[in-house]
Amino acid sequence: MTEIKGVFAASMSVLDENLTLDSNKTIIHAENLIDQGCHGVAIFGSTGQAQLISISEKISLLNNLSTNKYKDKYIIGNGLNSLGETINLMKIATSLGFDKFLIMPPAYYNYGDNEAIAFYSKIIDKIPESKIILYNFEKLCGYKFSISCVEELAKKFPKQIVGVKDSTYNLYENLKIKNFSILPGSELKLLKGLELGCAGIITATCNVTASLARKVYEDFFAKKEQTHNEKLCNVRKVFDQFNLISGLHSFLIQDNKIYKNILPPLSLLNSSDNKKLIEDLNKLNFNSEKSRAA
Repeated sequence: MTEIKGVFAASMSVLDENLTLDSNKTIIHAENLIDQGCHGVAIFGSTGQAQLISISEKISLLNNLSTNKYKDKYIIGNGLNSLGETINLMKIATSLGFDKFLIMPPAYYNYGDNEAIAFYSKIIDKIPESKIILYNFEKLCGYKFSISCVEELAKKFPKQIVGVKDSTYNLYENLKIKNFSILPGSELKLLKGLELGCAGIITATCNVTASLARKVYEDFFAKKEQTHNEKLCNVRKVFDQFNLISGLHSFLIQDNKIYKNILPPLSLLNSSDNKKLIEDLNKLNFNSEKSRAA
């Protein structure tokens, strides 16, 4: 199987005035990220407010996405706690020709590695054609993958467990599995990760740093001097001062008011935080790229 490599954005969801998912504009946003430098995008990750969007809206978007020109560049998230609903959504996605998934284990309940392995085993039993990137984000789901757990899953399911998005950062420096994609969740880890043998990144802020991140990625493999990494990391550090979803939506409002729509309990940045975000980014001479969700 071809390893999943490159710069991936955890793509944002675009909502209408009624806080309903706007499939067309969400897809345009994702297309623009690929045009601006991303090798692909993850749809319905945490940045895309997936946990707050209804299953019917997700299915509608998947149907529209199935005929998209960049279809092979999309990784589909679930944003669901329920094993049954996760399997059902993945079955629909696979029936539409998608096979790459970013799956976080369930939140809220306390469990360990054995239970996590059982969760993914049930999914793979029902959808053996799936290629799953594990989503390691203890801050959101309460569970942290151990190296041994990931190794066991990759050994047990070499055709299905193909990578990990590491947003907890306890894996990417020491996990070594052949033909397995390790993708840290921040631009701050991109260059170091590549030096360690990681496959790339999947991050929220690639919604606005796609071209910068791609330059760092390409320069690494071309063995060129890194002239963009410092700015890329500094931009990420600015956004890291705030909730990433709130910060991204607040920042992109400058170009398109559609981004003001966000699902409760999430919100836009308050006026003082928004002012600081814009001022700090201006100090870096950083501006958003145009033509998003046009």
